[in-house]
Amino acid sequence: MMSTNPQPIDAALIPRFAGLPSFMRLPVFSDPAEVQIALIGVPWDGGTTNRAGARHGPREVRNQSSLMRKVHHVSHIAPYDLVRVGDLGDAPVNPIDLLDSLKQIEGFYQQIQQAGTVPLSVGGDHLITLPIFRALARQCPIGMVHFDAHSDTNDRYFGDNRYTHGTPFRRAIEEGLLDPKRTVQIGIRGSIYSPEDEAFAQDCGIRVIHMEEFIELGVNQTLSEVHNVVGKQPTYISFDIDVLDPCFAPGTGTPEIGGMSTREAQQLIRGLAGLNLIGADVVEVSPPFDQGGITALTGATIMFELLCIFAQSLTTK
Repeated sequence: MMSTNPQPIDAALIPRFAGLPSFMRLPVFSDPAEVQIALIGVPWDGGTTNRAGARHGPREVRNQSSLMRKVHHVSHIAPYDLVRVGDLGDAPVNPIDLLDSLKQIEGFYQQIQQAGTVPLSVGGDHLITLPIFRALARQCPIGMVHFDAHSDTNDRYFGDNRYTHGTPFRRAIEEGLLDPKRTVQIGIRGSIYSPEDEAFAQDCGIRVIHMEEFIELGVNQTLSEVHNVVGKQPTYISFDIDVLDPCFAPGTGTPEIGGMSTREAQQLIRGLAGLNLIGADVVEVSPPFDQGGITALTGATIMFELLCIFAQSLTTK
């Protein structure tokens, strides 16, 4: 029986390079109440401290998402048949005012939260997750599965600047939005500023799985650890594309060699099925540093992997 849910444009009928670009070639909506899962762009990198460019991520991920098809080849999940999914456009941002952008992004996601819609977002730098948390976690702190090369729990940069893409989860914990004891960070690696850089994360109880430990544990044991830590309470997934080795994702602001493969990342995301998922993002895709669109394609593919487990989650609640 044909589904009445919104469906992607069929690439066998209209070529991928034709038509207006949207996430997964889905219809574009303005009212979050019309969909169960909203695909959203946050084109803002005002928290970037060095190589800017992630503000262009959502547009290029939309372009590359035209390569996604309708059904997951392993799980056979057909997300568009299970739930109503649509492109909700971009959150409003102010490219020259950081605090105003944080306020505007939060307000946009408050509407998503009030509609009972699940957001799946593409950034933008990692600071975008903080205003999303301010909207989604207003009632009680949430847990998080965090894929990243960096802990993003630093305190201040360039004097007394508290808001950068290196500080969102320290601020989220301080504001009572993120429960550190229900937070797992996977893939952390690379040189650090001082031996105390990771003290905050460790002291507040975040489970940090450095890349070296991930290699020792493997995918299955890592997933067991994740499920044990976050449990069955509301949980958010934040995927920084730099968790991947730069040979797989060169188009990012702060690349670190020695990262995981795209295959490992896909296996990990598939293993998050069954969690109580309330939202997710894919961040730090920076097209100006990309090669042949491979990083944006990876971002779109990770987005589809997330979409499949979210669709499954919504239909089994």
